Amino acid sequence: MTIHASSPLRVALLAGGDSPERDVSLASGRQVAAALAKRGHIVAAFDPAEIRLSDICWGRYDICFIALHGGAGEDGRLQAELEELVVPYTGSGPLASRLAMSKSAAKRRFERRGVPTPPAVAFEASDSIDDVAERVAPLGYPLVVKPDGQGSSLGVGIARDESQLAALATDAGRYGSLLLAERWIDGREFTVAVLGRRALPLLEIAAPGGWFDYRAKYERNDVEYRFETGLPEATVAELESTAVGAAAALDTAGLVRVDLMLDKNGRPWVLELNTVPGLTSHSLAPKAAARAGIDFAALCEWMLADGLRRFSQRAAVAEAAR
Repeated sequence: MTIHASSPLRVALLAGGDSPERDVSLASGRQVAAALAKRGHIVAAFDPAEIRLSDICWGRYDICFIALHGGAGEDGRLQAELEELVVPYTGSGPLASRLAMSKSAAKRRFERRGVPTPPAVAFEASDSIDDVAERVAPLGYPLVVKPDGQGSSLGVGIARDESQLAALATDAGRYGSLLLAERWIDGREFTVAVLGRRALPLLEIAAPGGWFDYRAKYERNDVEYRFETGLPEATVAELESTAVGAAAALDTAGLVRVDLMLDKNGRPWVLELNTVPGLTSHSLAPKAAARAGIDFAALCEWMLADGLRRFSQRAAVAEAAR
């Protein structure tokens, strides 16, 4: 399905929310609203932190565009509510969203489906640090410590040894009670945006100091993004197919972004999958789409078309089951 500005859609855009990623979400929302408006679509923005979904007059809109990052907007709760309200929306469904938002749940699914992912240990922020240190010791140091259900690299740090573990666990605990200690993969960092089951061009991330943190993602301008990676075609293809495999394992839909490492032995490892990738001026999925010849407005329109197509499919299945 192709959407043209000559037949505008009425779009309810959700951005903001009350997660720690609120500012990033608002930035994504501004970019999306401006791009769709230029294509002739009618966009109304709503902030779930200020209005309940049930109070929106959905009959005035053709589809909901989700530009929420973190929290209920990305963990499946909002998607489930939209389905109860019988509202078409962009992106993955409730189950895929819930799985992807929980790094430990996603890892379990990846492992069952044969998607390579670094070994990790989940623990509670309230656990004794001595107990945690004993449990994570088999992973070896350095370790990546992160909240289980948070994006944008908030609360993520590298423990070089046991002495740094407690401070990083405390910091990560500000973003959630369930935490993850993951084996550090020494190598090169990449990301692959996936449209449905189509991989967009592989993008290498070269951040100053080798750490792609929140500031590097959204504030700094000295991060290098390389489409020309110098990798053999076979390695590029393996990284891209691994990303598509990760999306298939979680049964995602729409636009997703898969973050990977390529270790020193040339083996890919999936770090995580983001079901609502950032759509800001610094975000990576739009960069990959542009590399593939898809401008930002066209990317947003593809997401709308995909959401409407899947809504029609769900409706057909429900009708057939009656």
